[in-house]
This record gives sequence, C-alpha cells and structure tokens, in this order.
Amino acid sequence: MSSKDSQPAAPILVQMGIYAVILFVSYLISALFPANFPVPAPVIGLILLYLLLTFRLIKPVHVEKVGNFLISILAFLFVPSGIQLAADLNIMKHSGLQMIVMIIISTVVMLVSVALVATALIWLRQRLFPGKE
Repeated sequence: MSSKDSQPAAPILVQMGIYAVILFVSYLISALFPANFPVPAPVIGLILLYLLLTFRLIKPVHVEKVGNFLISILAFLFVPSGIQLAADLNIMKHSGLQMIVMIIISTVVMLVSVALVATALIWLRQRLFPGKE
C-alpha cells in the first residue's frame, strides 16, 4: 500500500472549502497590487496552492478529487469566453488581422524562446553533470 492510499481523501465539501478559501485569500492579495500592475486572483491562487502543497501545509489527498473534477471540465469552463468572443465580433472586424498577426508572432517568439532555454538548460546540465545522460 502506497503512502497515497494510506490516508483517506478529504470529503468533497472540505476540498471545495479549501479551494474557496485559497481563492478568497488570493482575491484579497490581488487587491493589494497597484492598478497599473494587476495580477489576476486565479494566478495568485495557483501560486498559493502550489506553495501550500510544496511546504506540505495541505496534502494532495485533501484537494485531489475536486482538482481532478475541475481538470475534467476544463474545456467546458472556456465556453463563456468563446461566447463572449463571438458576441464581440465587431472587434474582430476592426482589428482581426492585427490580432491574427500578433498571435502568430507571439507563438513563434514563444516557441523560439522555449527552444533556446531548453538548449541552454541541456548544455548547462551537460557541463555541470558530465556523467549523466
């Protein structure tokens, strides 16, 4: 029996409560940022959840079932933004070409930067740990 199976999962309402408290605290923290540097509360919530799990203040079994459920409906959660985009097609008429060009440019920049960082990390690992693959 693994250590993951040795502890029973927290009840669903407790797990939902943990997520709700993290989100509430993240909204409080988000309000502290200046208006010219907004940080979305869900991003702060992800960081808080990561830190809580990393420092073992909460255990994965305390949030696992609700987390798996949220991941399973992730595509459904993007439906409202798609509907909003369809409702704002006037924006696409005025600046659609600019948006498409920016999406393509940002995608290429992101792919190139990821490739360069990965190459640099592989090179650094080979220099620091020459015996390992």
